[in-house]
Amino acid sequence: MLEAFIHSPRVAYFSMEIALRNEIPTYAGGLGVLAGDMVRSAADLMLPMVAISLVSRAGYFKQRIDEQGNQLELPDYWLPELWAKPLDAKVAVTIEGRSVWISAWLFLVEGLSGGKQPVLLLDTDLNENSAEDRELTHYLYGGDATYRLKQEIVLGIGGVRLLQALGFSIFHYHMNEGHSAFLGVELLRRHAYPLNELRAGEPHYDIPRVREMCSFTTHTPVEAGHDRFDYALVNRIFDNTFDMLTIRSLAGDDALNMTRLALNLSEYVNGVAKSHAEVSNKMFPGYQVHAITNGVHPFTWAAESFRELYTEHIPGWHHEPELLTRAECCISDEAIRVAHQQAKIKLIEQIVDLTGVKFDLNIPILAFARRMTAYKRPDMLFSDIERLKAIAQKYPFQILMSGKAHPSDAGGKSLIAELHSNAKRLQGIIPSVYLPDYNLAIAHGIVSGSDVWLNTPLRPYEASGTSGMKAALNGVPSLSVLDGWWVEGCMEGITGWAIGSMFSTNGSDTIDLYTKLEQVVLPLYYHQDVSGWTKVMKNAISKNASYFNSHRMMRRYLIEAYTR
Repeated sequence: MLEAFIHSPRVAYFSMEIALRNEIPTYAGGLGVLAGDMVRSAADLMLPMVAISLVSRAGYFKQRIDEQGNQLELPDYWLPELWAKPLDAKVAVTIEGRSVWISAWLFLVEGLSGGKQPVLLLDTDLNENSAEDRELTHYLYGGDATYRLKQEIVLGIGGVRLLQALGFSIFHYHMNEGHSAFLGVELLRRHAYPLNELRAGEPHYDIPRVREMCSFTTHTPVEAGHDRFDYALVNRIFDNTFDMLTIRSLAGDDALNMTRLALNLSEYVNGVAKSHAEVSNKMFPGYQVHAITNGVHPFTWAAESFRELYTEHIPGWHHEPELLTRAECCISDEAIRVAHQQAKIKLIEQIVDLTGVKFDLNIPILAFARRMTAYKRPDMLFSDIERLKAIAQKYPFQILMSGKAHPSDAGGKSLIAELHSNAKRLQGIIPSVYLPDYNLAIAHGIVSGSDVWLNTPLRPYEASGTSGMKAALNGVPSLSVLDGWWVEGCMEGITGWAIGSMFSTNGSDTIDLYTKLEQVVLPLYYHQDVSGWTKVMKNAISKNASYFNSHRMMRRYLIEAYTR
């Protein structure tokens, strides 16, 4: 089964989460969706990779919203045997002094050109393990710090050992966030100097050699996104055969910082947008953080109507998405509007199916869909309800929102309840809907069928943001704060619109949001000459979608990180 993959040298791509299919809930949000898009592009481009993640049998969580707008979390179980093949190999890692056995499921990602990429989903639910250890790969980002530390040992150390057991030839390792940084520790173990050859004060391990083999992508400036573990916990959980003085020197004295460990064991480090690289260089002085701006998988995120349109007028677009620059001149305005109308009809049907609410096809839909947390500022649109109502009296619009809050993020949960309260206050004036259980299928409908993509993060915490890129692929322009990818993608009035400036405050952002809606965006949408709005749609495709795609991103990783 693996013979086609183990003979040629490959890049091992490690990610705690990865979005493979809507039916496989092994992802929590943008990090996992990006990982899935990377693997899909690698398959399309026939790049030699193998991805390693966790099987996450109980998923992230299934979100339910009660009548008061409170988020309820339920396990989101799936059956690996329905989608993947079990592998015979088993390896063990040492946790709390005992052996924890790990196997894997093989999922194949098939590219549009016939390429295939193996994805290994690590699993500890084995008869050899205790009941406690069998659950280590059940819950994505679940449990306490102890559970998370054990999971990251399974991912990093177990993943490297399983690749070796299966016979993979790996020429480079890519850590997608710090969760997998223990892979570097396992590589150090393999490249230890013989003890009888060491002199006093010399390092035990060939750190430069390991660094040459590794790349690291950091994804967030938000502090909670960088795992830290107390050394008292590490000493109790971790394999004591490894030199802890070396780990401290690489991961920090105060606590084991997984980001710091990844930084010190990687020759190439990158942020996920130019602005994020600048922020990261300030966060991590002494390290050089490059920029490879994220992208999205073109064929996956284009609506069916746009896939057909592009295939008819721009053959080969799915393999060379840079050809989408031709959309501006090669596709008629009418064809763009018809394709969007078809996507919007499907979205409206999706909303009816999920909520029973019927949106109006002829009224613009403003969409906000992403992880619900304070720095995303999902409540900004509702800061002045009376102003919002006044704008809607002149230019009617509809509001569509969706997203999950992390189970331990009380502030994020509170925001979801607040959004529901605001929707009730707007009843009869502005149709507003919150779609529960945000997933790949819901995201696909929203990014392709909405009319304006709204994004309001607090600068500089939006490292990249890929949802607006998905919208652009469907001719949906963004109205967004200048942060993350939008700093590079925004051409004011051409590809979309900026909210505020690079230096504006929270209050002035809110004022500018209302001003742009009332004086620029909605008047253009309702203008009797529809060519103005259609031009912005076509520019979003030709200037944004043609560049912010995962094919371009993967080619850059190959050249700048993997084979440099």
